[in-house]
Amino acid sequence: MKNSLAGRSAIITGGSQGFGLATAHAYVAAGANILICGRDEKVLNAAHEELIVRAAPGQAVHIEIADVSKPQDVERLMTTALRVFSEIQILVNNAGVYGPKGLSETVDWSAWVRAIEINLFGSVLMCRAVLPHFKAQRYGKIIQLSGGGATNPLPRISAYAASKAAIVRFAETLAEEVRADNIDINSIAPGALNTRLLDEVLSQGPESVGRAFYERAVKQKAEGGAPLEKGADLAVFLGSSASDGLTGKLLSAVWDSWEALPEHREDLQQTDVYTLRRIVPKDRGLTWGD
Repeated sequence: MKNSLAGRSAIITGGSQGFGLATAHAYVAAGANILICGRDEKVLNAAHEELIVRAAPGQAVHIEIADVSKPQDVERLMTTALRVFSEIQILVNNAGVYGPKGLSETVDWSAWVRAIEINLFGSVLMCRAVLPHFKAQRYGKIIQLSGGGATNPLPRISAYAASKAAIVRFAETLAEEVRADNIDINSIAPGALNTRLLDEVLSQGPESVGRAFYERAVKQKAEGGAPLEKGADLAVFLGSSASDGLTGKLLSAVWDSWEALPEHREDLQQTDVYTLRRIVPKDRGLTWGD
């Protein structure tokens, strides 16, 4: 994927640390101009220093302090992006939090709502902000970060699970709305990553997140987790012309052979492969039910 994003400009939310920063590095390496945002000015400045030294001459790396759950911040971020770039081809919706950990009926309600605001509303607001530009140029790529919460129950981390499932279905829905505009929208499950979110789980302990989830987190920390680069490479692929026409899908960076997906473009366009769906008895080899 070297130089696969040359000449393209991207907004990467939550790009100052963790998976967002890994994606920013991958985008710079692939030749993209980038604008990353985050809520912490110190962390954002450190990320900028880290990225700018890897950029080629003439390649732009910009930063903007922004909270994507706030409409006024999203509007300002989009204004900055349109000012520093003549065109924007890619939005990577990465900003996200785990939210409160504990039983759904006892966790702090304001913290639960706050997680929904960042994970779900923030992604929707960014899509709403960038789509008029994408529609005007008849082209665009939106890459949504998902995770295990979209496809599996996550007891004691319910705000995260609910928001991730919701945003994947929103991405699938939005993909159909803008299919005729040559705008591709896909979601990424990057795998179990060793980022600050994992450290949050470990610091909370089994009393908050549950014994089984805590023990998996301890094992993941020791074994290293999924490489950040796998998901970042998938984000590069989905931002490149190689993925044109691939839309409305949830892809696993670790388990799916996404490099070969262009060979199956027609099948993917005509089926519900790699989408959220209800499982019926016959899917599991059972003879009862419809």
